[in-house]
Amino acid sequence: MEKETHDYNISFFKPTTELARINRNLAIKLLLIWAVSVFGFHFLLRIIEEPTPEPAYIAYEEVWPAIQSGEASLEEKRVFLNSSLSVLGKLLISPTDQARLDAVVSRLFFEMLPEEMRPGFIQKLRQFEASRAALTNLQDAEYNTLKDEIRVVAAEILVVEEYSLQAELIPFELLSSEMKPFEPALTQDVPGIMAKYLIHNQSFLTDWKFLGFPFHYFYTAVFLLVLFIGLCWYYCFRTDRVHKRLGIVEIYEL
Repeated sequence: MEKETHDYNISFFKPTTELARINRNLAIKLLLIWAVSVFGFHFLLRIIEEPTPEPAYIAYEEVWPAIQSGEASLEEKRVFLNSSLSVLGKLLISPTDQARLDAVVSRLFFEMLPEEMRPGFIQKLRQFEASRAALTNLQDAEYNTLKDEIRVVAAEILVVEEYSLQAELIPFELLSSEMKPFEPALTQDVPGIMAKYLIHNQSFLTDWKFLGFPFHYFYTAVFLLVLFIGLCWYYCFRTDRVHKRLGIVEIYEL
């Protein structure tokens, strides 16, 4: 008598029963909907996006030829410094790019300082750098006093509010080692740095607001999550319907 054998191997791509076939087709359809919704949207963004400069980049472009030639006026230097601080204030700027831009900012700021103020300001900046290097408590009186004094001078030179972002940033971006006359040769890396951080790919999908959010953010952070839950619910719903149609009944043992 031959021993009865059973093949329990299940193949997703070669279903052996009607239920398995229906389940495979349903899973593939839902997977395609999910893939098109996720990757299709990103491909669409790449197709329609256009490089769009920030206002700071537009301002930088207007004064850059004068800065590069070393013939910039006081106002042109001020515009460039404010544009540069828009880059230096970004969280994801690389240390190399920051150091190169800091050198240019420091030298231009040095030239904007009245000559009689330069020795005292450089000394104060050196003291601040030393205090910052040894800092263990942000409430340190010397550290905060020096920072405030540099910030007040910077706000006056840049013609900005005393507690503006530019004035708050400048004490951390000025380098005492670079407080010397400006050299146009230092500017070779500046165009690439400014374009890298101030030009972004945008389209109507990123500019359009939906429920208070940029549409691309709402789509990826909210809609796709809701869609995934909806697809899971639909899979369960369709599976129950198929089970009823095929007469498949689950038996629970207590």
